[in-house]
Amino acid sequence: MHELNVKILGPSSFVDTLNELKTFLKFNSLLSNDNSAHNIILFHEEVLKDKKQKDFITNSNSIKVYASYKDKISNNYDAFLELPTTLKDINAVVENIFVKKKFYKNSSIEIKNYFLDKNEKKLSKSNLTLTLTEKEIQLLELFLENKRPISKDKILSSVWNYSVDADTHTVETHIYRLRKKISNKFMDDKFILYNKDGYYL
Repeated sequence: MHELNVKILGPSSFVDTLNELKTFLKFNSLLSNDNSAHNIILFHEEVLKDKKQKDFITNSNSIKVYASYKDKISNNYDAFLELPTTLKDINAVVENIFVKKKFYKNSSIEIKNYFLDKNEKKLSKSNLTLTLTEKEIQLLELFLENKRPISKDKILSSVWNYSVDADTHTVETHIYRLRKKISNKFMDDKFILYNKDGYYL
């Protein structure tokens, strides 16, 4: 069985066709009356005429794939499937958007009331964005993983692996610079805190 569940919404001709092809699909196709958990909603443009189904799609947190004969009719989707289509295209669109969304989710971290995008190396809050270095991201991830304050030695071993050119002064300098960057950009002097046991968020 496939791990990916896709809820199919559309006119009977669209739904029936996909149902007949289910053995060739690289995902589990769920019919509209199937209330099983789903990762993706694949919906035909026709369903947008039905207020109840349109509201269901709009309010859903699932990934949305919009199937249409005309592109850009709706902005309420994550991926577009151009009709008429092929079995290969259906599988490709569904798999690609799922992988893309999963990757994006894994690369995005919420820290306090900030948002860290590891791919873009940016820390953001409201409309403000701050570019971070690789080491600064590693520091933030380390603080996030640990609920208790972390000593300079532990930070040194985790982030710098006790490299010959690093000592506890290196840790202090990096954290000082990171605190200053965050304070200057977000006016936040309490992002990284310190007590006798070490640094913490």
